[in-house]
Amino acid sequence: MSSVLDINLAPSGRKKIEWVKSYMPVLGTIGTDFLANKPFKGLKAAMSIHLEAKTAYLAEILRDAGAEVYITGCNPLSTQDDVAAALAVEGLNVFARHGVDDEEYVDHLKAVLDCSPNVIIDDGGDLVQLLNGECSDKTSNLIGGCEETTTGVHRLFARMRAGLLNFPMVDVNDADCKYLFDNRYGTGQSTIDGIMNTTNLMIAGKTVVVAGYGWCGRGLAMRMKGMGALVIVTEIDPVKAIEAAMDGFRVMKMDDAAPLGDFFVTLTGSRDVITGRHFDMMKDGAVLANSGHFDVEINKSELETDSVEIFDRRNNIRGYKQKDGRILNLLADGRLVNLAAGNGHPAEIMDMSFALQAKSLEWLVQNKDKLENRVYPVPDEIDSYVAELKLRAIGGAIDSLTAEQKEYLNKVD
Repeated sequence: MSSVLDINLAPSGRKKIEWVKSYMPVLGTIGTDFLANKPFKGLKAAMSIHLEAKTAYLAEILRDAGAEVYITGCNPLSTQDDVAAALAVEGLNVFARHGVDDEEYVDHLKAVLDCSPNVIIDDGGDLVQLLNGECSDKTSNLIGGCEETTTGVHRLFARMRAGLLNFPMVDVNDADCKYLFDNRYGTGQSTIDGIMNTTNLMIAGKTVVVAGYGWCGRGLAMRMKGMGALVIVTEIDPVKAIEAAMDGFRVMKMDDAAPLGDFFVTLTGSRDVITGRHFDMMKDGAVLANSGHFDVEINKSELETDSVEIFDRRNNIRGYKQKDGRILNLLADGRLVNLAAGNGHPAEIMDMSFALQAKSLEWLVQNKDKLENRVYPVPDEIDSYVAELKLRAIGGAIDSLTAEQKEYLNKVD
């Protein structure tokens, strides 16, 4: 049972999936083991995730491990219709189309939950919200799930603190093999890809304002600097702000950065990072983009209110003409620019993130009778296992401690 745009797009989607599989050896190794041992045999898995080739490969790994998979998107603009069709042809239950409105987006989320899943993979927290609310009747078989976004993890911990988390969840986002690579290198590269491919503008010599110096912001600032940009960082955390300054970036308030920037990119996980008063100070031609999960970091309603004309300039670029004639350019409707206007993180990066997802789901199933309704970290042994597989895949090797070294390090003076 599926609902996709056009099943005839499947061959194109299959090519994309086969391409990324060639560059995801860690997930491939885990998939071989899962195929043999079937850790999810007889279970139903519901997924809300950016539906493109790399996530499709993860879905097929879970299918091969014995799960009956139900999958939808986690953002109306990040679903690739040919990839969705390719999964549907393979017998997975797919409810996703690119560009759906808010109502249909929620309908698709509910459709994957109608199976009363045993395990879930959430990306941003929308499945968890429904399962703890409107779809709470679908939790009777639920063991738990995984969340791998900063925004989704914030929502999980808020729900747990309020006593409103009704099943176990694993915080994949804060695993070493996730945030150190996916958030930093993946977001850094894919965000620039989305901006450059959409605008066809120069980065070198431009002033780029990076809002947020978490791991995603660090990665983008580093990559922008490497391409010759003059980078300004805005922050609310004094420690992160000092780190940005010592990494060689100018640090200031958004109010002070607004008149200086050529490009503005938000990566905070919060809302209203750029608002009306900032739009009033920006240069003619300024480009606005967001790499946070939800489209609330750039206040679109205030941008619209301040504009005398709104018009499409290029694919995924909307111009907002101000009263004084300046034009501000919003990319991908303020949604994740690296996915809504690009192909997302590189396959080699998502290889580690999705390996963590797969192994964490297995851990949940193996430990289902011991778990409480709270957020769990990824077990250290899973993090280390994924790191070892990845290191081996890229041709690296490490030393091991000798018995004498272990004794020395454990010695109590």
